[in-house]
Amino acid sequence: MKKIFYLIVIATAILSSCSDELDLSPISSATTETFYQSTNDFIQGVNAIYNDLRGYPDRQLNLSETRSDNLYAVSDGGVRDWEGINSFHKTIASNTYISEAWLTNFNGIYRANVVLDKLASNGSVITDAALRNRLEGEARFLRAFYYFDLVRWFGKVPVIESPVSVSEALKIPRAEVADVYKLIIADLQFAIDNLPTSYTAANTGRVTKYAAQGMLALVYMTRSGPTYNINGPGLGLNEWTQALTLLNSIISSGKYSFLSSYSNIFSYTNENNAEVIFDVQYVTGLSPVMGGTFPWVLVPDTWFQSLGKAVQGGLTIRPASNILVNSFDAADVRKSFSIQQGYTYNSVYEERPFFKKYVDITKVPSNRLDWPINFIVLRYTDILMLKAECILNGASGGTQAEVDAIVNQVRLRAGLTTTRSNVTKAQLFEERQKEFMAEGSRWHDLVRSGLVTSVMPAWISAIDVQNQIQPFQNNYIIYPIPQSELDVKQGLYEQNPGY
Repeated sequence: MKKIFYLIVIATAILSSCSDELDLSPISSATTETFYQSTNDFIQGVNAIYNDLRGYPDRQLNLSETRSDNLYAVSDGGVRDWEGINSFHKTIASNTYISEAWLTNFNGIYRANVVLDKLASNGSVITDAALRNRLEGEARFLRAFYYFDLVRWFGKVPVIESPVSVSEALKIPRAEVADVYKLIIADLQFAIDNLPTSYTAANTGRVTKYAAQGMLALVYMTRSGPTYNINGPGLGLNEWTQALTLLNSIISSGKYSFLSSYSNIFSYTNENNAEVIFDVQYVTGLSPVMGGTFPWVLVPDTWFQSLGKAVQGGLTIRPASNILVNSFDAADVRKSFSIQQGYTYNSVYEERPFFKKYVDITKVPSNRLDWPINFIVLRYTDILMLKAECILNGASGGTQAEVDAIVNQVRLRAGLTTTRSNVTKAQLFEERQKEFMAEGSRWHDLVRSGLVTSVMPAWISAIDVQNQIQPFQNNYIIYPIPQSELDVKQGLYEQNPGY
């Protein structure tokens, strides 16, 4: 079922990485020049690009969930990397979470560029044209995926479409956001045209045409968000209809369906279910370790210890926002499934709530880096709710009745009996917050919707009893360029305003 990740282990062992100043050249040129000699070599090369997805879930929890109104993660007595993220500190350019986002994404981009370069020069060794196009489609999807992640975090970033040396990289400035999107859209469109709609079991986990359509729809929607007068991911475009067309294509395909049970979407025994359009897949028991770490990122170690389990890595508590916790109706099953409210450890009761969404306490691995659960990046419920968002933003071809039906379908699964009519954009995003909490989407939702400038200041005022969070400003919609990148060559990049 997860054969692709067994192949990644082989691929990454062959295509071993080495660090350099900008982390744009992770594969040695000697290895690259001699490796791509057969169809299987190219398959392994593409598999290696997937490897840089491994930390993607952790990144979304650290940079999106923690930045948002889902968490009140201020100091509990120690200095934590997440505190500056949650509290809008200006001096976070050296934060390890921010550096990881830059370096890992560019590592994946470099790997994709190597494969694409070799397909152009030596791809004729792949005699199956459909396979050759599929491999190029996978590489281009992943390159677009990594670039989309970068543009949402940093705004302007260097556009690099071929393997470059360190000296060459030191001459490439950050490109305008619109130019980054040009590459993303071209890559995703190629992927849509050349990827299959599904795979056999042996290749489960590879990206499909519908994954590419879903990502392109989200790109169009993100570009259509407000600019906030910064060089961020929103360009103020009106591409809601383009996005809706793509979302409707996924819905009408019949490949996916709306599960009747919320918890079953995330079950360890129901991976690759009918909701999953694209996920990051993990497999346990390998060397090197290829399991997940994201289940415990938002979970305090003392909770695991209170249940007789070994410490993981969440350290101290990163509390869920009480405003969010208290907003749930009593009947809402999503609350009890996703949020732990209180536990006792060493005779001390911890009353602050936290997210436990991905933890099955019966499945805790012996190695905390080897959790056996996939991370869903894009699921069918998201497609439906993104459709509702497009309609509310004026996309042609949709109706208010469709919006209401989508929202009420989600509410009914959650155990709620009251229905809503004439759903507004604010109400839609309230439902999204509850449906997708701890899935890494909240900050992106706030930014794309334009609600971030009203929601965050109001939330800070209401919840920050410790007076730890700095006043919100539009510059904080994106993160600073990592200080290590600024230090490589003075003047190559300018720091984002506000930091």
